[in-house]
Amino acid sequence: MPSNSLLSFVFASVAISGIAALAQAPQTGMPMGQSPRANIPMDRPGNSPDTQRMENKIDEKRFVKDALLDGMTEVELGKVAIEKAAGDPVKQFAQKMVDDHSKANEELKQLAAKESIDVPDALDSKRRSRIDKLSKLSGADFDRAYIKDQVKDHQNDVREFQAEAQNGNDPAVKGFASKTLPVLEEHLRMIKELDKGKKATASR
Repeated sequence: MPSNSLLSFVFASVAISGIAALAQAPQTGMPMGQSPRANIPMDRPGNSPDTQRMENKIDEKRFVKDALLDGMTEVELGKVAIEKAAGDPVKQFAQKMVDDHSKANEELKQLAAKESIDVPDALDSKRRSRIDKLSKLSGADFDRAYIKDQVKDHQNDVREFQAEAQNGNDPAVKGFASKTLPVLEEHLRMIKELDKGKKATASR
């Protein structure tokens, strides 16, 4: 029968071999007892469909109010431009602003009345200040300032009307935005052409 010392030596050898095998085993980086699915990230609350719908929600009463104020501003600025602009192309563009935005403003007022949306009947101080600032200029200086103003303003208008046309909840307001958007896009194209022409002339 093997001696106790021999048995102790055998047991010690087996234990050392087991520890070495564990040390050489590939590491998965996963705690014991944890399932592989535990490493799959859960959808963040911010990406849920409900949250996305909230992010896309549009304040349509605000949209109608701002659209009307902007339209009224375009009409007033157009009248100033017809009087003060130096170039005929600028005056022609200004007349189109008066015609197109006057028509859109009337449609928007009728829409607001049907939808029981309160709208202003006069410009706010911010928009009035914009008109007053341009009114102090004339000739070539006015043309440059007016064109710059119109490029920026119509870029904003197109962006806001696109958002309403795509994500609006009120069918009537959404329909107005969809109908008016191509007109605003045409205005933006026209004023960019005027801007391009002015810059080309200035560089000669």
